This record gives sequence, structure tokens and C-alpha cells, in this order.
Amino acid sequence: MSAPVRVLIVDDDPLVRGALSMILGGVPDLAVVGEVTDGAEVPEAVAAHAPDVVLMDIRMPRVDGLAATEALRATADPPEVLVLTTFDADEQVLRALRAGASGFLLKDTPPAEIVAAVRRVAAGEATLSPAVTRKLIAHVTGAAPAPGPDPKRERAVRLLDGLSEREREVAVLLGRGRTNAEISAELFMSVATVKAYVSRLLTKLDLNNRVQVALLVQDAGLV
Repeated sequence: MSAPVRVLIVDDDPLVRGALSMILGGVPDLAVVGEVTDGAEVPEAVAAHAPDVVLMDIRMPRVDGLAATEALRATADPPEVLVLTTFDADEQVLRALRAGASGFLLKDTPPAEIVAAVRRVAAGEATLSPAVTRKLIAHVTGAAPAPGPDPKRERAVRLLDGLSEREREVAVLLGRGRTNAEISAELFMSVATVKAYVSRLLTKLDLNNRVQVALLVQDAGLV
């Protein structure tokens, strides 16, 4: 059997930490290896426990989860981050995902879905609550462009112009929220080939996960 997915819980509410520990600790293929109460404690806890996934709250007293995520994802070989919060404001979602979080779930997510999300994130698949996904897409694609030059759009266009035609096709489908299986069917390639393209995109674009590719495509105005 493979080793269980190692999870670090970061939340300042002891009731939430206890509930998450019970939920995740009762699953054979997951193991809660540590709990901390603030983002400031994350670097030391990650060094001590070597988690595969960090389940990260947003609002904490000293260092919030977004700042902690940005700092953690900037380190070498960081764990995946799954943001779990009561807040679903668009700017929070975007900042967390741009920082490199692989998922964003609300705290009212059913336990079985939290377990499934941890597994998906550990396997390299991004995950979002359906409600958050709808808000994110509506926010990014529906916002009116600001007048004048848009450095974010120009950067996105420049990066995507460096891709091959096939890589660009895969990137655009990621921007539309397609799964690997859906991309496979649409582009008539195997799922393994799709995964290889996604890995190549992350390397060429210097990004952490497929959600960031999707956001880059949206920044470029391709979806």
C-alpha cells in the first residue's frame, strides 16, 4: 500500500481544527501530521512534519492564510495548499489561486467532499467548490477591462505566445475549466498525453498548478 497523504491543518479556531482532524484522521489513506494556529507557524511546521497538503484557513490573527500561502509556495518543493474558509469574496479566491493554492473550499463543504478534495490536491488536481468556480469565472471574464495599457494582460499574452499551437489549445481548454478527460476527448489524445502537456505548460510558464494556467488564459482574454 502507498503511504497516506500527510496533512497539516492551519486554523486559529480549535473547534475547526478538531473537526478537521476527526474527519481526515478517520480516513485510512490520509494522516493528520500536525496542527498550527497561525500562518506565522507554517514554515516551521512544514519543515518539521513534511506534509503533502496544507489545509489553510484565511483569517488568522498574525499572518493570514493568503500571505502564508504566498510565502510557502515561493519555497523549493512546497506542499500543495488547499484553502478552507468561510469567506468566498472574489478577491480572496483570486489572490489564493494566484499565490499557488491548488484548491479553495468553503467551510460548509460536506466532510466527504473535503476528503475528496484533499486526495485530488495531493494527486496534483486543482479543486474548487462549484459555487466558488462560478463566481471566479464570472468575475474574471465579466469584469470590464480598465482603460489604457493592461500590464497583466500584456504579460499573459506574451507568455502564451511562447507556446506551441498544441500547448496553447490545451491551455485554453484549461482556462475553460475542462478536466483532463474532457481535454482528451476534445483534442483526440490520450489522458496520459494531456497530463504530459499540462506538466509541460507548468514548466514553460513557471506556474504551480493548472488553476494558474487557467487564470493566465483568462488574463489574456482567450476565454
